[in-house]
Amino acid sequence: MSRQSLQRAYALWAPIYNSAVRGFSAPLRQRSLSGIPSAPCRVLIDGIGTGLDIPYLPDTCAAVGIDFTHAMLRHAQSLSPHFPLIQADAEALPFPDNCFDMVVMHLILAVVPHAGLAFAEASRVLKPDGRILLLDKFLRPGERAFWRRLLAPLSGPIATHTDLVFEDLLAQRPELQIVSDLPAAVGGWFRLITLEKTRAAPTP
Repeated sequence: MSRQSLQRAYALWAPIYNSAVRGFSAPLRQRSLSGIPSAPCRVLIDGIGTGLDIPYLPDTCAAVGIDFTHAMLRHAQSLSPHFPLIQADAEALPFPDNCFDMVVMHLILAVVPHAGLAFAEASRVLKPDGRILLLDKFLRPGERAFWRRLLAPLSGPIATHTDLVFEDLLAQRPELQIVSDLPAAVGGWFRLITLEKTRAAPTP
């Protein structure tokens, strides 16, 4: 899916996104964000959408959210007027290297046109010893998942991918190590994954 198509799709999704996604994702978001330490830290919400993560962020963190779609950010701002938001591309983040203690990626890697680029950018802006908190739907290596793979060509035009294999993404990022990988919903299709950056990201 092109960036223009993604903009159009999520501009249409924005008015109904909260009602469609909140009930399913709220407990998963809360569980994921409980991994943010209570000590002061700098957090990037990468693909913040309509701001469903904001209520679960600890008061001690200094957080900023980015999203590619203005309509989604407008909804987030209306719910949390003082939360810092930036319209930006997850595949080309407007931040320097090694500047965040935590990067949150909830339901974003299966949405962006190039998941590998977005994953690389998240790692780039993460400090060494920092962590990435992932919530998304992933196939496992070799998983047949006939219906999910069959849906993949159809789901792209509605701005989601159903055949993304997380281990393929991770293989490209040797600086990231799995801390935990837990099934979250739909028989383990949705997973809660915590990663730690153990060394500097390779230079492109």
